[in-house]
Amino acid sequence: MEIRARYTLIGLFTLSAILAGFAFVYWLNTSGGMAKQSVYQVRYQNTVSGLLEGSAVLFNGIRVGEVSALQLSADNPQQIVAVLSVDSSTPIRTDTKASIEFQGLMGAPVVSLRGGAAGAAPLTASDGKTPLMVADPGAGQSVTEAAREVLQNVDTVVTENSEPLKGLIANINTFSAVLAKNSDRIDGILGGLERMTGGGKKSTANVFDLVTPKTFPPIPKIPTGQLVVPEPELLGSLFNDEMIIKNPAGERSTTLTGKWPDTISRVLQSRIIQSFENANYLDALGRQPDNLQVDYQLLIDLRNFQVVTDAQPYAEIEFSAKIVGEAGKILGAKIFKARVPTSAATAADVAAGLNVAFAKVATELVVWTCQII
Repeated sequence: MEIRARYTLIGLFTLSAILAGFAFVYWLNTSGGMAKQSVYQVRYQNTVSGLLEGSAVLFNGIRVGEVSALQLSADNPQQIVAVLSVDSSTPIRTDTKASIEFQGLMGAPVVSLRGGAAGAAPLTASDGKTPLMVADPGAGQSVTEAAREVLQNVDTVVTENSEPLKGLIANINTFSAVLAKNSDRIDGILGGLERMTGGGKKSTANVFDLVTPKTFPPIPKIPTGQLVVPEPELLGSLFNDEMIIKNPAGERSTTLTGKWPDTISRVLQSRIIQSFENANYLDALGRQPDNLQVDYQLLIDLRNFQVVTDAQPYAEIEFSAKIVGEAGKILGAKIFKARVPTSAATAADVAAGLNVAFAKVATELVVWTCQII
């Protein structure tokens, strides 16, 4: 019984080895490198530097075979024919493009096959020869060769234009020498342009603000309607956020400078609204809120807001005001003007004088508005 069992085990082992051999051969034939292959030829012009037998063949980036042979053309020494062995299922068409790509850190060359229209016919040879693809003339050119060719072209351009380039360099040297000799004049011209365009270094003028009046004469009745005070319109030479300080001839002062915290129109708008609020007329707004009915509008055109440095300096404020009711009807119009003596020794004195003048006209404006509406 023991001898018979031993023979049985040997027989099973032998049968298993035979089956494993058949399975290995089948694997090789299907996916292990012995699948059905098709042969194609690719003709390159000039060079295929680095391409070797056994180099990979890629179709749209996927490896489908390898280079089985490299041959020189007997008719034209500048042509090289690469024989490719690729998987028969690879869809190589008549419009498939062949080139050489360099991959990896070492730049290993591979044959690259790309695309082809889905409706194009498969690449075949009617006379029984191996199907042939013709690569582009520059398909085998490496990056180094391309750079070398570019440098050669640049050298040719420089050589052919050497005389004009020498003249250009000489003109640049002459121009730079003239700039160096006239640097002081050029600095003056640039400084003038900066002053004309408002550029250059900004002045460090002090910033002042308007002070709203706190006390008002008795007002018989505080209106209840909604009053909107739009941003005043500026007339004449009023602009920006600078305090206007002039001499009697109307020229701007360059010794005294000062600024408001915002443009004079916005500063004036906010301080007039605060003046109405200080007089307990709390329904004064700077702009019309959405979905809110407005009963009155106070339209202001600012004419003067300045200090004149005469023998006796004075601060002067002048503006016209109109009260507009419903349907655009003008309920009242008046010109408000104040001129008060002031000192012009410093910018702070100028701001103080303008505050006194503003307190006078703002008080008159609030009282007159409340009487009209």
